Amino acid sequence: MERNSQKRPWLAALLGLVTGAGHVYLRRWKRAVGWITLSFATSLLVVDPTALQAFYEGTGPVEPVLPVLVVGFASLFDAYFLARAQNEAARRTAGADGTVTHCPHCGKELDGDIDFCPWCTSELDDVRVASPPDGSNPDARE
Repeated sequence: MERNSQKRPWLAALLGLVTGAGHVYLRRWKRAVGWITLSFATSLLVVDPTALQAFYEGTGPVEPVLPVLVVGFASLFDAYFLARAQNEAARRTAGADGTVTHCPHCGKELDGDIDFCPWCTSELDDVRVASPPDGSNPDARE
């Protein structure tokens, strides 16, 4: 059964053709900003601006802008594999006693004694959340 929260890895990769867009689709804002920043830093610090301009106009060779393209393709592959990992985490099933340790909607780890996911704010009324393995109570503060 496919859930609405699962993301399509191929779509994340396709959007990744624009550096950071695949991560925005996955709602990984910090990672998107990181890839965009890395792409701009690479283009400013490593690539000659005239070679970059000539490449974008279609008149220049690829070799001088290769570092920017490598960063872009690394971002694309990262978005693809991140979507696959996120989907795998979302597919985790409940334990034998009916408790879950990860959100069935976004796949992120849950704390015990809560009725919603703090990451994606999905209601968890229909699932029982397991207590942390160390036996600590997350609501008990010193």
